[in-house]
Amino acid sequence: MEAEGKNGGWNMKKLMLPYLLFPLFAIGGCTGNVPKTDSQKVEAQEPLVETYTVERYKLFPTQNMWTFIKLDTQTGQMWQLQYSVNDDKGRFEYDLNPNALVVNDKKVNGRFELYPTKNIYNFILLDKIDGKAWQVQWSFDEENRAVLPINK
Repeated sequence: MEAEGKNGGWNMKKLMLPYLLFPLFAIGGCTGNVPKTDSQKVEAQEPLVETYTVERYKLFPTQNMWTFIKLDTQTGQMWQLQYSVNDDKGRFEYDLNPNALVVNDKKVNGRFELYPTKNIYNFILLDKIDGKAWQVQWSFDEENRAVLPINK
């Protein structure tokens, strides 16, 4: 009888062993499947489109609600833009400074920045690399538009 008791116990141990080990495998298997954080997901993805941290073109509002100045932050070129809600004649773009203020090998996005003044028609253009500055005057009249260097 003792032999049967031991064998019966051994068979029972064989049957119980998988049930006892299953939780260990289940817990161990879950630790490898930790969800990725947002930063890990971003690193794993390849960029589809090239992005720039500094914009090449920027719009600067004037005190006239219809008029903006468009600046090429790389070259210092500027245009006066106006929009309209009524007709096509009210929408236009005029050159303020059609010529680049720097040579080709010195062009960098974000190099130029416009700063408003208290005068509705004037801004200050700053070259953030070499410190040069210009007075920028917009106008509806071509003869009153100007970009003038501010000398040291």
